[in-house]
Amino acid sequence: MSSLQGRTVVVSGVGAGLGHQVAAAVVRDGGNAVLGARTEANLAKSAAEIDPAGARTAYRVADITDERSCEALAGLARERFGGIDAVVNVAAWDSYFGGVEDADFATWQSVLDVNLLGTLRMTRACLPALKERGGSVVFIGTQSAVAAPSQVRQAAYAASKGALTSAMYSLARELGPHRIRVNTVLPGWMWGPPVQAYVQFTAQTEGVPEEEVLGRLTGRMALPELATDGDVADAAVFLASDRARAITGQSLLVNAGELMR
Repeated sequence: MSSLQGRTVVVSGVGAGLGHQVAAAVVRDGGNAVLGARTEANLAKSAAEIDPAGARTAYRVADITDERSCEALAGLARERFGGIDAVVNVAAWDSYFGGVEDADFATWQSVLDVNLLGTLRMTRACLPALKERGGSVVFIGTQSAVAAPSQVRQAAYAASKGALTSAMYSLARELGPHRIRVNTVLPGWMWGPPVQAYVQFTAQTEGVPEEEVLGRLTGRMALPELATDGDVADAAVFLASDRARAITGQSLLVNAGELMR
């Protein structure tokens, strides 16, 4: 039997990258995927690719900075599939670059509202359904939450994800009596649309082959390749499934061995 057979998983932040891969992995493992994101076209495209018949997916536009929007996505899962067994929080804001000295703290607040409070908002919206039969909450953090980031000008992102990882410990204790597990996946450099764009931009800016830029990254890894967004999705789906039934309050690095701990 597949690890998510008959289970329903809410996935936020479904676009062209990790969110799509998580939703695809859920369906591939026998589950139902309820997709949320701010752009309806992305949702429709992802759902059509994952589940052409439309029998095991549902989606609606959802903004995790809005509590009612989160509740509506959770409500769709209950209405369409009868409940929620897991929520995988992928939605994030990672496009603001800057340090602390030159920080625009109003923008920092917006980053925190998405990456920290938005994730907790979406999680809370799913809790009434999760409490009915137990389940799993999965956060997507970052390796930079537990080690010095390789990009020094992503302080707001690292801080928001570090706070989320800390909140995980408290939430795992809080929800444990309800048989709800809470874990975090910590990706490092992850081959997918954002890193592909970074490699292309850096190569063009420096006038070097893309292979050279990619080699700088893979040279840091114990394994001579980058983890992919599919690898991270598989880790998230594992933590969402009953195969991880005794795992809670843990952070799982998926980074091809760049950082070991």
